[in-house]
Amino acid sequence: MEANAAGRRRRAGWLAALLIGLLGCVDTPGKSDPGIEPAAVPAKVYQWKIITTWPKFLPGAGMSAENLADRLRVMSDGRLDIRVYGAGELVGAFEVFDSVSSGTAEMGHGAAYYWRGKMPVAPLFTAIPFGMTAQEVNAWLRYGGGLALWRELYAPFDVVPFAAGNTGVQMAGWFNKEINALEDLAGLKMRIPGLGGEVLERSGGVPVTIPGGEVFTALQTGVIDATEWVGPYNDLALGLYSAGRYYYYPGWHEPGAVLELIVNRQAYEALPADLQEMVATAAQAINDDTLADYTARSVAALETLEREHGTLLRPLPAEVIGKLRETSLQVVADAAGEDELSRRIYDSYTGFLQGVRRYTELTEQAYLEAR
Repeated sequence: MEANAAGRRRRAGWLAALLIGLLGCVDTPGKSDPGIEPAAVPAKVYQWKIITTWPKFLPGAGMSAENLADRLRVMSDGRLDIRVYGAGELVGAFEVFDSVSSGTAEMGHGAAYYWRGKMPVAPLFTAIPFGMTAQEVNAWLRYGGGLALWRELYAPFDVVPFAAGNTGVQMAGWFNKEINALEDLAGLKMRIPGLGGEVLERSGGVPVTIPGGEVFTALQTGVIDATEWVGPYNDLALGLYSAGRYYYYPGWHEPGAVLELIVNRQAYEALPADLQEMVATAAQAINDDTLADYTARSVAALETLEREHGTLLRPLPAEVIGKLRETSLQVVADAAGEDELSRRIYDSYTGFLQGVRRYTELTEQAYLEAR
């Protein structure tokens, strides 16, 4: 009996050893197996809102925000999913900055001169009368120190700005009476924001600030006598040709208006580094693309305005331009204020303008005159 029991124990030991050996030859998936990838962890999706100062799907400015959201969605492979809201859908046009500052929305798209009430020097980051063109202001922002100053100005509000569009040189606007002399500006009620409005006021006019979505009705009903908006591309879309009789040029008040993307600082800093870089890259791409869009579309739009709608083009008289230019110098200087940061912004802008002006005269301007 004992011999049989010992034999059974030996056979059991051999079987166990054989089984262990066989199991060792079987491939089992695990971390140590280089041929098996571990299950991927789903990437975090950031669902953001971008609110704008523009009517929904407005050609040019409004579509800049839409295109920005689309590009970021593709670039991030869906990790940055942004929904666009036009003016009035979530907040009013002039509430965009405060909403981004508070974090109600992560992004906003508009123009810095709308925030002049908070920061008198802010218009220098959109456009100033007789200031820099799009090409010049882009150079200042990217390589002349302008962007760093812009971010320093917005930092107390927890807002990070980016240039995200430019209209190029605008038109002077739509008027329901001819402007033949300085006297014609007296009492003229005109929708014109930014420092251009103050220049008009000091020249005898009455500036009015209203969102773009209300411009047509105000001009049509006589609430205002004139309005600037942008140029042929946007003006045709808003139907301003049927509310204003005369179309004046040039756009002395906005020679290269920068459209801004603003991002809540906490939201921006919470993004991974690659998504932060995508936001910056997409904004720069949209900045350049919007300028090309405005230039190309305005050519066809101007032809339509003249040929199909009988728009009457008029140049502003030299006397009027001269007065507006003279007044602008003091208005812009006053906007800088007395605080140290505003003075640095003013000195940086005007210093760069002074230098680039001569270069532009020798290149762009000389070429255009020769052409």
